[in-house]
Amino acid sequence: MQNGIHFISGLPRAGSTLLAGILRQNPRIHAAMTSPVGTLFAGLLAQMSQSSEFSVFITDAQRKAILAGLFESYYRDIQAEKLVFDTNRLWCAKLPALAALFPQAKVIACVRDIHWVIDSLERLVQRNKFEPSKIFGFEGAGTVYHRVDALLGMNGMVGSAYNALKEGYYGEHTDRLMLLTYETLARAPAQAMAAVYDFIGAPPFAHDFDHVDYAEDEFDARIGTPGLHRVAAKVKQVDRQMVLPPDIVRRVENDSFWSDSKRNLRGVRVV
Repeated sequence: MQNGIHFISGLPRAGSTLLAGILRQNPRIHAAMTSPVGTLFAGLLAQMSQSSEFSVFITDAQRKAILAGLFESYYRDIQAEKLVFDTNRLWCAKLPALAALFPQAKVIACVRDIHWVIDSLERLVQRNKFEPSKIFGFEGAGTVYHRVDALLGMNGMVGSAYNALKEGYYGEHTDRLMLLTYETLARAPAQAMAAVYDFIGAPPFAHDFDHVDYAEDEFDARIGTPGLHRVAAKVKQVDRQMVLPPDIVRRVENDSFWSDSKRNLRGVRVV
């Protein structure tokens, strides 16, 4: 990774796969859907902690080298001249570690109003009506209320990402964090990508927003959620009516803290 690494994080169904699909058009950049690196990173941290009797033999310098080596090893087959973007919702909660490992790295956190995030996931469930999803433990029973409770839980797909986002947003390393709203990416992709390149200090690239080609169909099929990581060829905002009951919408409609400038205590860049 001689040209460095940056990170894509934030909320699910908020544009991270779309952003990766757009970035992939640039021959100088490698980007993709969520990689295994975040899970391996967390596992290594746990294995090198005091929970292991062998931790007495591991110094902080060794921990740092091992974690940095994880990224180098995983991306060893990527062309050396490419700038790497690794995607994982965990990264917003790991800004202090990323700052120590990669002092030049930035994190682009994709955000979207929570009710639209949940609505997007519920639409996938209803579209794949004959195939239960791993997101909900392949459970074939249950209602939208069961699914929303699972999503918003502390360890749920949405709840864990949301809490990680808040940790990064109010933490001490916000100089390396930018929030990119789904609305800007979908409605004004040229503006969004100009902001991304400016934030990471990279030269701009002329993207084709009418022909974005990215999908991970095999992965999505294995988790019983076809379409989870498929982006439409043309970048655009699709207006639609929600499939969520109104009481669920009311439950989360005030949770988009990034849209309130008074709550932006550290001046995080929001695009």
